[in-house]
Amino acid sequence: MNYIDLKDKSEAELTAMLKEKKLELFTLNAKQKTMQLTNTSELRVAKKDIARIQTALTAARSK
Repeated sequence: MNYIDLKDKSEAELTAMLKEKKLELFTLNAKQKTMQLTNTSELRVAKKDIARIQTALTAARSK
């Protein structure tokens, strides 16, 4: 996911995406704690996606 993909979305879409990504991060953390997560780089990717969505949300709200 790139920021370019996010900057054209509405505030409601970004909020929904943020909620979805936070849920994904929660499940990934739970899988890691129970030793079921094999690819730990997914955690980093999810965190970066959340940061990109939050940046796009801030930009959308400032317009």
